[in-house]
Order: sequence, then C-alpha cells, then structure tokens
Amino acid sequence: DSVAPKYVYTPLNCLKDGTVVNLYGIVKFFKPPYVSKGTDYCSVVTLVDQSNVKLTCTLFNGNLDSLPKIYKNGDIVRFHRVKIREYNGQMQGITSAGFASLTFDGTVGAPVVPRASSKVYTFIDEEQKTVEELRIWAASNLSVSGPEAKLSDVKPMMFFDLTCQLVGKAKVDGSSFLLKVWDGTKCPYPTWKVPVEAKELEGDRVLLHHLRNLTVDVLVYDNHVQLAKSLKIGSFLRIYSIHTKQASAKNEDISSHIEFHLHGGTCYGRGIGILPENNPDVEELKTISILPCSAFCVVCAPVCLSGFVCLHDKDVKKENNSFLISDLESPLQRCQQLSATVLTDHQDMSNTMLKTVLNNRAPQQYRIRAKLRSFKPQKLYQSVKLHCSKCNTLQEVPNGDAFDVILQGCEATAPNPELQSMSWYESVMWTTQDENRRKITIHFVKHYEMLQRPENTLLMIEGGTLKEIWKLTRRFKCVIPVKSKEDDLELLDLSAPFLLQGNIKYYGCKKCSTPKSIKNLSSLAEKREPSWEPTEIAQVLGIEPLQYVFVMKFTLVDGTGALNAYLFDYEKFFQIPASEILTNSFLQQKMEMTMNTLSPPGRKLDDLPWLECFIKSYNIADGMKHQVYYQIFDTTVAEDVV
Repeated sequence: DSVAPKYVYTPLNCLKDGTVVNLYGIVKFFKPPYVSKGTDYCSVVTLVDQSNVKLTCTLFNGNLDSLPKIYKNGDIVRFHRVKIREYNGQMQGITSAGFASLTFDGTVGAPVVPRASSKVYTFIDEEQKTVEELRIWAASNLSVSGPEAKLSDVKPMMFFDLTCQLVGKAKVDGSSFLLKVWDGTKCPYPTWKVPVEAKELEGDRVLLHHLRNLTVDVLVYDNHVQLAKSLKIGSFLRIYSIHTKQASAKNEDISSHIEFHLHGGTCYGRGIGILPENNPDVEELKTISILPCSAFCVVCAPVCLSGFVCLHDKDVKKENNSFLISDLESPLQRCQQLSATVLTDHQDMSNTMLKTVLNNRAPQQYRIRAKLRSFKPQKLYQSVKLHCSKCNTLQEVPNGDAFDVILQGCEATAPNPELQSMSWYESVMWTTQDENRRKITIHFVKHYEMLQRPENTLLMIEGGTLKEIWKLTRRFKCVIPVKSKEDDLELLDLSAPFLLQGNIKYYGCKKCSTPKSIKNLSSLAEKREPSWEPTEIAQVLGIEPLQYVFVMKFTLVDGTGALNAYLFDYEKFFQIPASEILTNSFLQQKMEMTMNTLSPPGRKLDDLPWLECFIKSYNIADGMKHQVYYQIFDTTVAEDVV
C-alpha cells in the first residue's frame, strides 16, 4: 500500500517572501470567482488563523472548478502550493504550479466533508482535528457571518447575501441580465418586475405563474452577466451583496416598489455562487419551500412556517406520490369585451392610464386601454423591414431590381465544369438560344445519392435571370443562387437573397454573417429526411438570417394623455407573417382592412374602437440625453376584426 504524503502546513505569521507553502485558514472575506481581464477566472480570498495574521490570496485558473469552492465567510480552506510574495510590506498569496484546495464548512459540529478542487487528494485524520480546532477558535474569536437575509426581511437601501433558487432568467440588454429567484419567503414590499419579452424569458411557465407573487427580479450588471447567462434553471444560488433600492412613485395612486440590483464590479464580494444540493442552506431551503425537480414537479412542504409560503391544497393534486401543479389559468388568447385587440399574456395586470405611464420612469410595463388616433406609415407595405436579432439593426427590404442587377453581374462568371455532378449533387448545364448565349447550370442536391421529388428538392442555380429563378421556385422547394469559383461554388453578394422558398426571399446580415463553403449543405442532405428549413440552411452556410418584421408607430389616446407606441412584430399582432405580406395581395387587403377597423378614416375619436394593449417603456441614449420610448407587446388583433 502506498503511504499518504505528509504535508507541512505553515502558520500565517511565519510566511516568507518567495516561498511556496501549504496552509490552513478561515475565510474572513472572499470574492466569488469572476472572469478576469484575460481568459482565466479569478477569486480573491482573505484568510486568518489562530495567529490573528491576515493573508489575502489572489487565485487564477482557466477552469472554474479548480478554484476553491467557498460559499460564505467562515468557511475553512486548505491550500497546497501557494506562492508567497511581499508587496508594500504585506504578504500576499498567488497560485503556483500544482495549486489545489479543499474547503470545509466552518460551523462547529458540522460534518467535516471536503469540497475539493481536484479529483485526487489526501486528507488524513490529523487534518480533521486541524479543521475542528479552527472552527472552535473562529467561533470564539471571529465575527465572520455575512450580511445574510431572507426576502421576508429585506428593507430599502440594504446590501445583503441571498440564498435562493433560480426559476427564470432573461436577457435585458447588452450590459444587464435578469434573474427571477425566490427563497420560500415573501418580500414585504411591492417588487419591481423587469419588463422583458415573453419569448426571451427562460423557465417553466406553469411554475413562473404560480410563483409570480413570491419571486423577485434581480437585475445583474456588467461583469456578472456572463455567469448569469450560464446558470441552469432550478439551480441553487447565493447572490452576494445584492442592493435593494426603493423607487418613489410619481403618481399617488401607485405604491412605491423595491428593486433588487447586483451592481458591476467585485467590491464587497459582489458576485454569484452556485450551491450544491447537499449544502446545508439548500437543505433548509428544500424543507420550507416549493422546489421543482428535474421534471418541474412541485413538492409542497407538510407545514407552513412563519414567513414562508406553501401552495394550498386547491392548487395541487397528488399523483404517483408527487405533487403536480394543476387547474392553472391557461394563457390562451381571450377577447376583451368591446375591444378590437386581445391580450395574449399577463391578464392579471390591471389597466394604467396613459397620464400615469407618461409620468413614470422607464423601464416599466403596463396594460392600457386606449384608442388609435393615427398610425405611420400610411402605405402599409412600407412597414415591413428586415431585422437582425444579433446586432439588432433594421434595414429596408431590397426590391427585385437590386437582385436582378446582381444576377446580371454574375453572368460574366462562367460555370466551372469541374464543379458539376459532385457526390452530393447532380448538375445540368445548357446554353440559352438568345443573342446573349448565356450558360445556365442547375445543381440538384441528392439524398442518399438519389434525386428527390421536385417539391422536396433543394437546387442551386448559376447564370439564371430573376424571371427564371421565380419559375423554379414555383416547382422546387428551395432555390439558392450561386456562382463558381476555383474549387467550390459560393453564395452571391449578401445584398442578394441567399435562399428563395415559395414567394419568400431570405436575406442574411452582412455584418454578422461569415459565409461558409457550399459543401456544408451536404451535411443536411445526409439527414434521414432533410426538411430544408431556412434556419438550418442559414446555420450550415454561416449566415445570420434577417427576419421580416412589421415596424409601425401608433399614436394612442385615452382621454388622460397621448403617447407614441412602436409596434415591432413578426406576425403576432396582425396574425399575418411579415415575410409574406409583400408578395400576397390577399394578405395586403386583410392588413388594410384591419387598420381601417382599428383607426377608421374620417371617424371622430369617440367612434373609434378601444384597444387593450400591453406596452413597455425603455430608455434610448441620444447624445447626452436619455429619451423614453414605448413598445407594444403580447397583443394581437381580435379574430372578429380580421
């Protein structure tokens, strides 16, 4: 049997500059791991031991799991191979080659179970005694408890650590991210709900609905966003140094609310830690709250403790020895009486007057009841734009003439005979009989070395005119215009569509796309039943697809005020796909009739129909000024209108 190596541990008052040592210490302060300016993660830990000497260690590692798993002040750590250096008369510790750590709960009497930064380590009985001695000394000599609080205890202008569970998350903008969390208790103040698109919110809809009055929205900023994005729904967290602010309402009819912020930077240990399920604080949370398992079933505690909340019997039913949420309100579309529009979510929100909306700070979200006094553009086809969801830019839809010019420019590029009839496509080439004597090549993509039926076929065309391409789209499922280069086919300039399917032209974002080899299409052809979906085609070709959207400005009035709200919608509001409106005369007539119903020309304001809408406010920086804008969301035109 191999003998475990015996390590020598150096007390903190015996450290010397330039040495590499092993040591034990109690965590007096720490910063949870964060991404440093390079690619490594960094964690800062201040230790103390019975000598009452402090040592601050700055630890780096490219692997997050290789850093110490510290959950709170008072934890005890064992560091192996820490390099000591003197700076401004004080000793500091930094990681050196082979650095490893163990972390222990610092509570007297708790099991001595190490949290290891590496899979292989030794821990002998003598060291267990060291941990227990440090625990006892810390209990008598140190005050290391962090500023922990439960949601039921929070007050405005607090900084505190929160142990909680993540039930939802969403991107807000480039510098902030939303975490919806709860800890089984209820905040005594109305809480700020960060406005986000329903499609952006990740999490189980049923659970989010049931916990809507118990969850709080924590807005995470700057350097914490990357970690926040990676968190898994249902995970247990400790969020360090959350700041609570109370926003004063400008309107007397609205009570002030409390906001939760995790500011940028790492001062005061700001950050997010992920707790394992066997953590004692998580075990406590499990006994007193409603926790979703991997299938998001809901386990209800047998008792309700003071300050904590359980689901009532009417909200759950027992099935297969577990409790499942049932009898929930369905978020189906429902028509509001005397309203020309329908709300598709958040029906529990109450109406807000436009005067109140205009007086409140942004961002917020509201349910309003108003009339459409006017809208722009009046020529409805001009409302259709192309949007890149990656860089968030809008652009006009190119007209057919621009595409035709690009095709004519490609006529000078003769098809390369060596690129015909490859293993994954079969080619046909001919010369036109007109005076131009154009060469046209069509490459039919095969499936299992067989040609498919025309309605299932993707083909690539070289040298065709716009008229010829439209003819092909009427018979074949997908058409991709290409041109020859030396060793491969390639897409045309991205000012042209990268794909045509039926009457729809699909465009890519010039800024965000990095076109790849056409050969990548062969991977889709090898699928059991290739569907030739535009999103899949775009992905393998390195294209960031642009999406057709309606962009309109509505002037809404309700007798207390008027505001301009923007409609930014793919197909939900009109129940018409924006991608089809430009080529379908029936849909154009339908949209025109809809707008004539919502805002009949020549009618008095009193005779206009009411619209139930959700709108959200947001800030846009314009030079040195911040201007508030409003956008309609989760609203659709009622069926009897369209």
